[in-house]
Amino acid sequence: MKLIHTDALIIGGGLAGQRAAIGMRRRGLHPLILSLVPAKRSHSVAAQGGMQASLGNCAKGEGDSEDVHFEDTVRGSDWGCDQIVARMFAHMAPKAAREMAAWGVPWSRVRSGEHRVVINGQPVTLLEREAAHGLITARDFGGTRKWRTCHTSDGTGHALLYAVSDRVIAESIPVHDRKEALALIHDGRRCHGAVVRDLVSGELAAYLAGATVIATGGYGRIYGVSTNALINEGMGAALALETGVARLGNMEAVQFHPTAIVPAGILVTEGCRGDGGLLKDVDGYRFMPDYEPDKKELASRDVVSRRMAEHMRRGKGVRSPYGEHLWLDITGLGAEHIDKNLREVKDICQYFLGIDPAREYIPVRPTQHYSMGGVRTDHSGQSPWLAGLFSCGEAACWDMHGFNRLGGNSLAETLVAGMLVGESVADYCASAEAEAGCATALAREFLEREQAELAAIARGRGNEAAVALRRRMETVMTDSVGLFRNGPALAAAVDELADLLRRSRHLAMRCQRLDANPELVQAYRLPRMLKVALTVALGALQRTESRGAHFREDFPARDDRHWLNRTLASWRPGDALPTLDYEVLDVMHMELPPGFRGYGVRNIVEHPLTALRQAEVDELREARLDRHALQSQLMAFKQYLPKRYRGRNARLDEPLP
Repeated sequence: MKLIHTDALIIGGGLAGQRAAIGMRRRGLHPLILSLVPAKRSHSVAAQGGMQASLGNCAKGEGDSEDVHFEDTVRGSDWGCDQIVARMFAHMAPKAAREMAAWGVPWSRVRSGEHRVVINGQPVTLLEREAAHGLITARDFGGTRKWRTCHTSDGTGHALLYAVSDRVIAESIPVHDRKEALALIHDGRRCHGAVVRDLVSGELAAYLAGATVIATGGYGRIYGVSTNALINEGMGAALALETGVARLGNMEAVQFHPTAIVPAGILVTEGCRGDGGLLKDVDGYRFMPDYEPDKKELASRDVVSRRMAEHMRRGKGVRSPYGEHLWLDITGLGAEHIDKNLREVKDICQYFLGIDPAREYIPVRPTQHYSMGGVRTDHSGQSPWLAGLFSCGEAACWDMHGFNRLGGNSLAETLVAGMLVGESVADYCASAEAEAGCATALAREFLEREQAELAAIARGRGNEAAVALRRRMETVMTDSVGLFRNGPALAAAVDELADLLRRSRHLAMRCQRLDANPELVQAYRLPRMLKVALTVALGALQRTESRGAHFREDFPARDDRHWLNRTLASWRPGDALPTLDYEVLDVMHMELPPGFRGYGVRNIVEHPLTALRQAEVDELREARLDRHALQSQLMAFKQYLPKRYRGRNARLDEPLP
């Protein structure tokens, strides 16, 4: 048996996992990162538009603060988020952006004087302050009241991941790539590491660790078309689910991005619309102002995606061999702007569509994009049910996104959550609780179990094909658990997915090799993907309301009276379906009580305590305290932050005292 010991095991080599590892290393630990691919090819590299941080430097960002960012995030979540976590996040985001600048990220910067931008389809001249010259600038993104999205043209994820990866190398943190975690090693109370498979040799090893962090990204590839990388199959969520102890949160909360190109499904950034791009229909008509006259193309992503789908349902879509789509028009931005600020978009359009976006419309339609659900953790990033198991980034339901994520908040979250979880893991490993002693016998038991299961799969003589079952799963999820949902379709989806899970245990294997065998990899991942898909479908079936990205045509109201809660999914050994529980959100401890998001018509079943909490909030606001004192009275959050991060953020209009 091959044993590898480390202080902390990070499963996932993207931004969140790498930033967490750096934090641990700086606290004296020796972490180790596992990655399916070379770390600089992790899916974080694909993020284009930017990360939100309330720096308030540019002209359209003046007056921004943690308060405004927090409120935008809560409204964007449709009041489904943990407001303590949203506060921690908004407070930390400026620190993360400035840290990245210190690490060499070439942020786009403010240039003083006049410059021309496109707002609401019209050219506008803005005047930037001399005092802001050279500071980090920002662009507009959907669902925000200020221009807050810091960017490096449209290659922000690339710049961030390379800077953080270089820092990992500088800190001498080992990265074991082309390795896949197959199972978490645990005793029902505490996680001790993972059984890991080498994707080249097929060799299994047990990695024993004081703490284990799941940072594997989302689960978009359970859908037929997704902007996610091919590696985003939900294996991190499946690892936690298959413990039978840890739980997943809000798995039915799946976001669709409005502008993925047709037919490839590759994302073109929200920065296109933030910089002034327009959505148009088959007639070349700009339709979003008819649906959302205030925010138009820059309404929240879930809203824009549904409005696009509604417009196509009305016969206004563009017909193509690959299905209906709409147009994204960025020609009004001009070739110079596109060449400078939307370079990746131009390359994507040229290489995958054969068009020049400075002169031609881009064919787009809503496509699965982001997973708000994930491994349920507390504010520190640790599972409340399995000690020593942590999660961060898109793999986690930490829960700052609730039922819809604002654009730009995910890149910021990877860094912020990585910073905070790195500290939490270091604190945990320093505690007596982490003294687990020798888990060698337990590791041997799990490793032998996984070895036997792989051998059994490889010897499969059933009559099912993994490729066919997976394609059917993708079709079911896309057709029945997508942008619009209804009870009968969801019930049928749950039944069929459960049948696909049963059938996935009877695969016919043509290649029985246990080393580099793609057929084997697909065979052992398929049942796990189906389990993740079932948590999504069953959660969506049970949640009889519409909230954020979860939209039920048969229950169009947001029902705070009955559904102001978080879905928790677990899977008991031997069960055919996941078990769902619910975690209530406490209105009386919310800084921002539930209200109207501002899109469409108000359709809310009010919580009985909302009015009472709103009265308390209004009374505190009438005391005319400064914003910091008021915030601490409304909802204390700094006690949950490491002391090193509790200090205020400086801005041009708000210097430190």
